[in-house]
Parts: sequence; structure tokens; C-alpha cells
Amino acid sequence: MTTRELSRRTVLQARGVDVVGGTPDDATLRRFLHGLPGVDAVGLEQRAAALGTRSVKTTSKAWALDRIIGLIDLTTLEGADTPGKVRSLVAKAQHPDAGDPSCPAVAAVCVYGDMVPYAIEALGGRHGDPDDGGISVAAVATAFPSGRASLAVKLADTRDAVEAGADEIDMVIDRGAFLAGRYGLVYDQIVQVRQACERADGTAAALKVILETGELNTYDNVKRASWLAILAGADFIKTSTGKVAPAATLPVTLLMLEVVRDWFRLTGERIGVKPAGGIRTSKDAVKYLVTVAETAGEDWLVPHLFRFGASSLLNDVLLQRQKIATGRYSGPDYVTLD
Repeated sequence: MTTRELSRRTVLQARGVDVVGGTPDDATLRRFLHGLPGVDAVGLEQRAAALGTRSVKTTSKAWALDRIIGLIDLTTLEGADTPGKVRSLVAKAQHPDAGDPSCPAVAAVCVYGDMVPYAIEALGGRHGDPDDGGISVAAVATAFPSGRASLAVKLADTRDAVEAGADEIDMVIDRGAFLAGRYGLVYDQIVQVRQACERADGTAAALKVILETGELNTYDNVKRASWLAILAGADFIKTSTGKVAPAATLPVTLLMLEVVRDWFRLTGERIGVKPAGGIRTSKDAVKYLVTVAETAGEDWLVPHLFRFGASSLLNDVLLQRQKIATGRYSGPDYVTLD
């Protein structure tokens, strides 16, 4: 999922106009978003709880653990990040278990924009599309994590990262504007950031739109923000920056998966989902795999349609993977979906 044809983005935006029934200004978007069916919170949480305990046929415990690794965005987003720290992150991304060459690589490394060149340099020939065995370089932008900056600064932040070679841009929406009902403003900003992802050669960095669901307060707002991001041209909708609690939760991720499923049924376009923050164990990650497969479908269990933003998760998955090799695995017995 390193690039996306611009013609497909144009089609996606045109479909969005058709879906909302007119030019997506404040009034049209408000009418559409507030016309969506309300979320039954109790029902949603019950579905998530049931999926979290769903038992499916087991063919290989190792399959699920390897699939989780291949869907992880390994991240360092600290003010103290250095080129050396990024190189170490890339080394871990390429060889998560240095003692086991059969261990798959992660999907992407995610860094601040100024660290993108160091990540690309460290990846060398491994830099590429994770669906083809490469590792993408993602950059957070648009005044991550708060999003509190002028649009000009947000666009410059995005362009700098794209020009440095970022394959993916993780932007944050203006939650204040969204909560104030200024849907047209949020829509327009996503559209302009999407345009800033474009390259001269006719391709574009993929755009992940972070909703920061922990600040949206209600499931109805999460649903509306998900639809709004997709209408504006998001390639991925992402729960969280990982800097705000609560971050990813299974009910919120289920709700976002239901939105991308409904969008696919409506338009034929597949949009990705990325839960980020708070997923720390293989047992928890398996619940997300099951939820993806049962809600959007197994076709979504690929890097260009689903990611985990959970760097600490990798350590537990590697531990469980090593336990399988030594016959000491203690994880769930329902971990495969094939």
C-alpha cells in the first residue's frame, strides 16, 4: 500500500459527492452524517465481546502470530528520536527475531517526517510495498499528535515528508472542529492533505486519517468521523495517535470495520483500518484478527487494508512464537482463520 493511483482517488472523491447527495459543504455533510443510523452502544459492545471469545477452526497457531507481525507498524515518535534510534528500529523491523530467520518482517516503520530519510537509508533494498515483501516508511504529519496548527503548516509538514520519500502519511483530524460540527472544514483539510500526498510521477503516498477516537466521546461521533474521512479520500482510517487514552478498543475498531464494510458494499472501494495504541498482547491481537475476518472479511487481513499500531505488541508475539517452537505456548486455541 505504498502508493495509490491518483485517478482512483479522483473517482473516490466523486463517489463521495454522489453518496452525500451534493457538494460536501457543512450543510450537506451535516445532513448526511446526522442522517446515519445511530449506534446501539450496548449491541456494539456485546458484538465485540462475542467476537473476542469466538472460537474458529485451528490449523496452525503459528499462522496467526506470523500474520500479526506482518501487520504491525513499528513506531518511534518521541522528541528524543535520533538517526541511530531510527536505524535500530529499522533493524528490528526487518528481523524482529534476530535468532530466527523464518520470522517475518513487519509492515512498516512509522517516524516523524524529519526521520524519513534515515529510515529509507537503513532499509535499503528492503524499502517497498509490504504486500510484496517490502517495508513501508510512514510519517506522521499535520502537527501530530494535537493537530493544532494552521492549514499551511499542516500541508507543509505533509509535503516535506512526501518529498523525503514517505510511502504513507498519518494525519490527524482537527477534533475541535469536528466536535463543533464544522464538518466542511474537517473534510476540506483532509482533501488538501490528500492532495499534498501527490507526487509528480502521478502516484501518491497513502493517507491514513487518525480520528483520535478517545476524544470523540461517543460511538455516533466515531461513526460520523469514519464516514467523513472516507468521503474526503482516506486510504485508511486509524483510531488513535497512541498519545491519548483511551486509544484503540475492540468496540471502536469493530464500528470502524462496519463502516468500511458498508462503504465497500456501496462503492466497491476497500478502505483500510488501523487500531493504534493499547494492544499489547498476542491474545488481544488475535481478537482483532477475528473481528476483522468476521466483519469486513478475510480479504482485509493484508497490510494495505489492516495494520496494528502497537510496537509493544511485537515483543509478546515474539515470546509466544518462541514458546510454540519449544512446546510451551500458552496463548488462545482459536487463533487461525484460514
